Amino acid sequence: MPERSGDIAESIASVHRRVARAAGRAGRDPTKITLVAVSKTVGLDAIRAAFAAGVRNFGENRVNDASQKFCEPRLAGLILHMVGQLQTNKAREAISTFDIIESVDRVHLVEVLQREAERVNRLVPVLIQINVAREFRKAGCAPDEALELVRAVRDRPNLQLRGLMTIAPLVANAKDARPYFRALAELRDCFSSEFENSDAMSVLSMGMSDDFEVAIEEGATHVRIGRALFSPIV
Repeated sequence: MPERSGDIAESIASVHRRVARAAGRAGRDPTKITLVAVSKTVGLDAIRAAFAAGVRNFGENRVNDASQKFCEPRLAGLILHMVGQLQTNKAREAISTFDIIESVDRVHLVEVLQREAERVNRLVPVLIQINVAREFRKAGCAPDEALELVRAVRDRPNLQLRGLMTIAPLVANAKDARPYFRALAELRDCFSSEFENSDAMSVLSMGMSDDFEVAIEEGATHVRIGRALFSPIV
């Protein structure tokens, strides 16, 4: 991991350039694409360096790790995303730690999150995680189960649906992930009719270090980048 803040700033600048090029190919505004720095493998120094370089959105996979790293007082303006699979017994802590939960993948979790959000009188933004590729042992609901989840969140007053999330399969060529990103965008378009408020389906969180440029070409609004930001520059 790079220890110097300049290394991280350079990596961030490089990723922003790649985001801009991918957005340009798709005729999109790169300023409308949010970079979520996945900080699960790095410590506070690297997080502070990324924050100093302009990153405001960070993603963590584990509730315990996040609650320790991002304990109060949190950097002003920092937005914390839960991007890993969430167990129901961690829902209460997740509600108190994260600003947005991207990994809602089952109705029972929706029920528990609603109860915990109601307990603290909080409106919690969430994304539905869909296992578009139907990969065995990968988190996310099946595509044909997603509408049930969308409606479950819609009917919970303390949960605010913002969109969809997926993790594409590992592929040798990033272009081979394109069908999965396109499928998520198509599901978003299909589900949008369930809502009068367009913000309910405004987020497509898809694409990571190896494939985020393809994801942007297919409509990603949020890309979750870890290694490309925090690994040493070669």
